[in-house]
Amino acid sequence: MKDVQNERDYRNIAINKVGIKGLRYPVTVLDRNNGHQHTVASINMYVDLPHECKGTHMSRFVELLHLFRPKLSLKTFSDILNQMKAHLNAESAHIEVTFPFFIEKQAPVTGSPGLMDYTCRFIGSVNSRSSVDLVSEVLVPISSVCPCSKEISDYGAHNQRGKVYLSTRFKKFIWIEDMVALVERTASCDVYSVLKRSDEKHVTEKGFSNPKFVEDIVRDIALELKADKNITWFAVGVENYESIHNHNAYASITSGQEPSLL
Repeated sequence: MKDVQNERDYRNIAINKVGIKGLRYPVTVLDRNNGHQHTVASINMYVDLPHECKGTHMSRFVELLHLFRPKLSLKTFSDILNQMKAHLNAESAHIEVTFPFFIEKQAPVTGSPGLMDYTCRFIGSVNSRSSVDLVSEVLVPISSVCPCSKEISDYGAHNQRGKVYLSTRFKKFIWIEDMVALVERTASCDVYSVLKRSDEKHVTEKGFSNPKFVEDIVRDIALELKADKNITWFAVGVENYESIHNHNAYASITSGQEPSLL
């Protein structure tokens, strides 16, 4: 049977990334309290394509993923990436795995339990020199109270929900739960899935007594990350969905230049 993808291409243009995108797949991720948890990820997988090659073999990406299914995690990314290079005869390989991660969280006063979901992403790349780059990302919902509103008002202050985007590179494994906890303790108050009346009173008053701009939150997170010797690089962004403006407030900090393998 004729293999068109293996034919030679004469346009003399290499492709940086070619592969599959948006594949939904069951994965198992590490959970500090329960050992592991099962979730469903959206997966992107790419390799480079030399200028003389017409196409890559798309089915091989899914075949490889199935081989690693029992142990798909950030710890196995290096193996997966190197197998992608070998299996597809490529110089570089990339994988992105985005998934919801669930943490049981108790209400601050009543202790009522509820599950909070956090969007997480693992990103891995390997280059022609077999240098592996790994990034762990979390998206954490928060709440904040405006310091300016509190200062100029006779009573009350406007507050809003927001989201923090945190990406890190590290020397040793870092728990998702630790990244989430770091973000939540820098907000005016964190967000819960279950709140009774006494809990609602607590979080309202906690936020009011701890007003923060997006600038305050992003700087407080950056301070903690800079003090952590395990973190080699980070990028953090804070976006507030403003309750009294027709726009969002945003601030971001990146520690140095974005590393690049390619």
